[in-house]
Amino acid sequence: MKKPLAELLRPTDISDLVGEDLGKVNLTRLQSMILWGPPGCGKTSFAKIIASRCGLEVVTMSAVTSGATQFKQVFEIAERGNKLLLHVDEIHHLNKSQQDIFLPHLENGNITLIGTTTENPSFELRPALLSRCKVIVFKRLSIDDLCTIIGRAENYLGKPLPLDQKAKTLLCEMANGDGRYLLNMVEELINLVAENEIITAEKLPKILSKRTVLYDKHGDEHYNLISALHKSLRGSDVNAALYWFSRMLAGGENPLYIARRLVRFAVEDIGLADPNALQQAIAAQQAYSFLGSPEGELAICQAVIYLATAPKSNACYVAFNNAQKLADKTGSLMPPKQILNAPTKFMKEQGYSNGYVYDPDTPNGFSGQNYFPEGLAKQNLYNPVERGFEREIRKRLEYWDKLRNSKK
Repeated sequence: MKKPLAELLRPTDISDLVGEDLGKVNLTRLQSMILWGPPGCGKTSFAKIIASRCGLEVVTMSAVTSGATQFKQVFEIAERGNKLLLHVDEIHHLNKSQQDIFLPHLENGNITLIGTTTENPSFELRPALLSRCKVIVFKRLSIDDLCTIIGRAENYLGKPLPLDQKAKTLLCEMANGDGRYLLNMVEELINLVAENEIITAEKLPKILSKRTVLYDKHGDEHYNLISALHKSLRGSDVNAALYWFSRMLAGGENPLYIARRLVRFAVEDIGLADPNALQQAIAAQQAYSFLGSPEGELAICQAVIYLATAPKSNACYVAFNNAQKLADKTGSLMPPKQILNAPTKFMKEQGYSNGYVYDPDTPNGFSGQNYFPEGLAKQNLYNPVERGFEREIRKRLEYWDKLRNSKK
């Protein structure tokens, strides 16, 4: 069976790798390492290059298909004095107990581990394992990197690809940073296109499929993109917010998850600076629930635009935190008796509701009574900002404070 083009063109030397400045990696002393990066960026090629030059027996295993029994068999070989380099692909698939069995063998030096993963090691790998390994981060390949790979493919094939220049650039964009996927498309293109035919950028998408957007709804990319959306909203950058919103939808994110985060954003980062923000966010969630896809996404899009352009304030959020801390500290203090109801004769005798003033009956609708517990001075927990509707709230608070001080 003929090898895939991606395998035939796999780099065999560090200098052949594209996309990474791996010259900074010290290869004079072999050490255990974790290679982290997206698919098709050169992790496996790097591991194979290290393996070929280390002078040790190399064992390659997949964490998807291998279990504790298979790993223990390898460790038994190493314990007999045969030091090994163990390459574990997709190492994040190992559970915690499986990861732990590596530790004593890494500690005594019988095993040198090279693990490759597409998931964030700080979330997926045990701290004890990470402390024994150097982590090397690989990035998604750039358009220039992918163009370099196309050039190598053309040299190997002995002829240019049947694409005009715009189509070549588009082909690189369709690969979405994945060198392996790019070469798979090149191979497919050669098999599909008739001899002497030149494909244009307009025709290319009809022949080949664009690489699926990398998005794990339960993994790293999920949290990265929602963070990017949240920060863009907070920074009032409506265009960036729309971009990240669209990226999440393109990746297959549940629109109701985004809507829920918008509701949170409305109360956390806008608050009473614009009371309509919460209404807009909730209305978007309800509209999507009613309309479904694809019409409902437009309602969420409208909320994204509204929240991004609204005045920002976390005064409500800070006030709530301040109140919670004070409540935890003074949770045993009773309310003042005058603001408590007295439904029984005994409670009336004890002074409950004695002296309470009904505010709407006063000339200004304000009595200035104390509502904090006895022994606890009046606290200033909420400080509205000078933006949006909170500017009006600040004026109201200043008005009440002025009346309160006049009654002292």
